[in-house]
Order: sequence, then C-alpha cells, then structure tokens
Amino acid sequence: MAEKKSSAAAGRGGAARFSMLRVPRRRTAIVLAVALVVVGGPALSALFGGFERTGGGEIAVVRNGGFFDNNRIRQVIDPGSGRIWIGLYSKVHMYPAQQRFYTITSDARKGEESGVDVVTVPSADGVNMGIEGTLYFTLNLDHAALRSFDDKYGTRKFRSAGGDTYHPWDGDAGWSAFLDQVVRPVIDNDLRGQVNSFRCAELVSSCALVQNASVPARTSTGAAAQSNNGNIAKVQNAINTSLAADLESTLGGTFVTNIHFNLVRVTLPARVQEAVDRAQAAFAQVSEAQAKVATAKAEAAANKARQDGYTKCPTCARIEELKALPQGITVYAPGNPNGPLLPKK
Repeated sequence: MAEKKSSAAAGRGGAARFSMLRVPRRRTAIVLAVALVVVGGPALSALFGGFERTGGGEIAVVRNGGFFDNNRIRQVIDPGSGRIWIGLYSKVHMYPAQQRFYTITSDARKGEESGVDVVTVPSADGVNMGIEGTLYFTLNLDHAALRSFDDKYGTRKFRSAGGDTYHPWDGDAGWSAFLDQVVRPVIDNDLRGQVNSFRCAELVSSCALVQNASVPARTSTGAAAQSNNGNIAKVQNAINTSLAADLESTLGGTFVTNIHFNLVRVTLPARVQEAVDRAQAAFAQVSEAQAKVATAKAEAAANKARQDGYTKCPTCARIEELKALPQGITVYAPGNPNGPLLPKK
C-alpha cells in the first residue's frame, strides 16, 4: 500500500515538471513568432521591393538607398523593361519617355496652367498681343544626359500653380510644376523677342482698322508688310530655332530634344478687339448703305430706259397697260372718268 502511494506521488511530480518545461517552450515559440513578424515582414517587403520595371512610356533613374548606403545613381532602366533587381531600399525616379507637349491657350480646360493661360507680349507699335500655341518635345533618353538631369532637377522640388511642391518625377503634377517654373519662362522670353519685331497689323490684319491709316505698315527692315500667315510662320520658325538653344543654355544641358513650337493663334486685348468689332460693324453699315444707293440707281436707270422705250413706242406702252389690268375685266374704257368696269361677283 505504501508502494502505491509512493508511485502516485512520483507520477504527480513528473507531470508537474513536464508542465513547467512546456511553459518556457510556449513562450519561446511566441517570442520567435513575434520576432519573425517584426523582422521578417520588413525583410520580405524590402526583398520583393528590390525589383522594378518600367512601362512603355517611362524611363527610370534608380538611386541607392537604405541606412548604410549612399544616394548616388545606381542605374537607368530603359522603357518597357522586365523586372530588374535594383537593390534594397533603392529610390526610383520615373520620367516620361514619350513625346510630351506644353499647351498655352485661352481655353481654361486645355491650358497647362489653371485659368486663362495666354502669353501677353507687346508688338513693335505697343499693342499687347495674346499668343497661344503648343510646345512639343521629348526628354533626352541618353543615360548620361538623364543622370545629369536627375542630379540637377530630380533632387529638387518645384511649386505648382496650386501652391504645392513636387519633384519632377512625382507624376503629371510634378512634371507640370517643373515645366511651369523652368521651361515656361524661356518660352515667354522667346515669344516676346520675336513678336516685338512686328507691328500689330502685320500679325492681325483687323488691327489696321483701329490704327492710324496714314502710316503704312512696314516691317523692321522697312519692307512692305507681308500677309499675316507669312509673318506668323516667320515668328514660329524663329522660335523653333532659338528655343532649342535657349533651353539648353537655361537648363544647363541638352535635356530636351525634338523641340517644335506650333503658334496657334494671335489675339488682341479685349478693348482693342471691341474697337475692331465696332469698326467692322460701321464698315458693314456703310457697305449696306452703298448697296441700297446702288440698287436705287439701278432701278432709276431701268425706269428711265423703260420710259424712253414707251415714248418711242406708244403702242408698246398701251400693251403694257393691258397686261397690268386685273384678271377678269370684261369692259375697258380708256379715258372714262369712272375707270374700268370690273366683273360683278
């Protein structure tokens, strides 16, 4: 009996020791699981985030990152690439690789800047003229040029029309902010220089309606003014020639290529345009009055010719009188004071 009690006590003691051994193991497993989540999660995220690819219309500049790495450019990924290893915690700057455009227009829905967006420049005779157009260009995809561009501009932020600041690689908003602050002033300066060499009437013919007509319109060289379309084409061609050099000088490198500016429209200030409209309305009234005078003269000449014909041919006049009588007359008595007898109803 004593042996059974001793055996039972030994069993209870072994169970207690086994239970005490399981508690530390369970705690260890929980600690390991938490450590795996805390450490392994970011590690896996960084591992999978170490791959990058580009679409067909974008090119990427990759910079080193991480706690113990520098921020130098690591590589450039060409458009339409597959997945490429770029390293842990690297930063990717995506830039547009296809042709882009910058629109300047009075249509608030289409302009690059908010609201009415028109470049206003004075003509040679001091009339402020609104210029609307579109600049087409492509970012230089040469790797050396792109690395230099990212060093100069990809590490800076630019203020948008809405007041927010962006990097040039921050999507369309960032790219537009860069163009507004860096490229737009160059466009404005080139337009000012070219338009200032022409008189208002040389670019908009209706401007002559409200200017001193006694002064003949001449170009800066003294030659007679050409057609408006010819002068606008001159402005456009001159801008295309100067804009590439000016952008290269301003940006500090050949960062944009295939530059072409399409001058869409030249407009007059609101008050000048109102004066033009009034002058055109006045000319229209004069033309209408002249047309009425011409019509009256023609009718008078026709009547005179007709009367001359009747004088020479009295019988012809009598025939015309008979033709002019109402239909249905049965008795006609010329010279009767009571007039012709009309048929009874």
